[in-house]
Amino acid sequence: MASSFCPKQALYFISPAHQLHQSRAIPRDIHVRFPASRCGLKSKATRLKVLATSAMDQSPSKSSSQAPTVVEVDLGNRSYPIYIGAGLLDQPELLQRHIHGKRVLVVTNTTVAPLYLDRTISALTDGNPNVTVESVILPDGEQFKNMDTLMKVFDKAIESRLDRRCTFVALGGGVIGDMCGYAAASYLRGVNFIQIPTTVMAQVDSSVGGKTGINHPLGKNMIGAFYQPQCVLVDTDTLNTLPDRELASGLAEVIKYGLIRDAAFFEWQEQNMPLLLARDLTAFTYAIKRSCENKADVVSQDEKESGLRATLNLGHTFGHAVETGFGYGQWLHGEAVAAGTVMAVDMSRRLGWIDDSLVERVHKILQQAKLPTSPPETMTLEMFKSIMAVDKKVADGKLRLILLKGPLGNCVFTGDYDQKALDETLHAFSKS
Repeated sequence: MASSFCPKQALYFISPAHQLHQSRAIPRDIHVRFPASRCGLKSKATRLKVLATSAMDQSPSKSSSQAPTVVEVDLGNRSYPIYIGAGLLDQPELLQRHIHGKRVLVVTNTTVAPLYLDRTISALTDGNPNVTVESVILPDGEQFKNMDTLMKVFDKAIESRLDRRCTFVALGGGVIGDMCGYAAASYLRGVNFIQIPTTVMAQVDSSVGGKTGINHPLGKNMIGAFYQPQCVLVDTDTLNTLPDRELASGLAEVIKYGLIRDAAFFEWQEQNMPLLLARDLTAFTYAIKRSCENKADVVSQDEKESGLRATLNLGHTFGHAVETGFGYGQWLHGEAVAAGTVMAVDMSRRLGWIDDSLVERVHKILQQAKLPTSPPETMTLEMFKSIMAVDKKVADGKLRLILLKGPLGNCVFTGDYDQKALDETLHAFSKS
């Protein structure tokens, strides 16, 4: 088991001012530094296009007629917009311009369907009688993100005789988005796909960038594909029905962006966390927009995670171990990532790469967000090691981690670390 945690030796340095190396070989270690002065994302390498930044009105009835904020994920001929704003499900033209053909399959779950399925069908068909919509309603929860549930999507598509011109629409959180996207990537070897995320987690992270897939009993997200949507529609009105625990879970990913690459955004979060917890529309619109800008910038440079994109997984290696070991669905993804982030920060401090003040700030903001700062007591040392040994970031049998290094807003993706620091962190946060 210990061999799975041996450090890499070679280092590859990447700056946001340079494009990723085009070789198919996976860089073994990536150092990424994003000084606070770069948080405006205005470097030449930044291909992100902010098409509009109109302020969102606090009133859903009034805001529904306003143009959304639009962030574009720049991937050449596969580029697509992220629409952000209140009342967007009441603007049919936004979705309808991205429908291919006349047949649509909406994939949702038992929680979201009663709330937003009818509105979504109306948005897809209003003034467009040639479009017919089918739907499949899946059980809700991470524990259902598996092959058996995925087959229900294929069953419905085949029974409905959907052809290659159809469009799959994911209506729900990250689990629905991942499964619907993977189904779209696989059905008839690829059909049109739209994301309508209804949780903070999905709106700020999982719906953007084309990662799709399902879990395996031995590891989270081990089966999947990179498959980009035609658009992402973020209707912030859906946050009104989101449980407090789900809302807090999504904030873990918002906090992540500030820690790894956007110091100014992290400082904004420190000042505005009470507004986010209170679901302030203006604050949340900005948090979603800024998170999407950060992710879109990374994805545009490294779509298939050859190096730079891996830095978006701060805390995820430890967190995925929690989700797998503790049982899918027991902790929400963001809760596990929050605990994993604390572990990654602890290890960074043990390596001497960050100072104690940053450790304290991370603890404080996670506590403000009502997120856990340690894994479940049932997680043992052997559980962490065995699960992390099959993490997707393992290369040539060696575990690479995303750690903080330097001032706030800087991180490193590397296997070149002192094994002792990892062992000490695992011992500190788990049973022997």
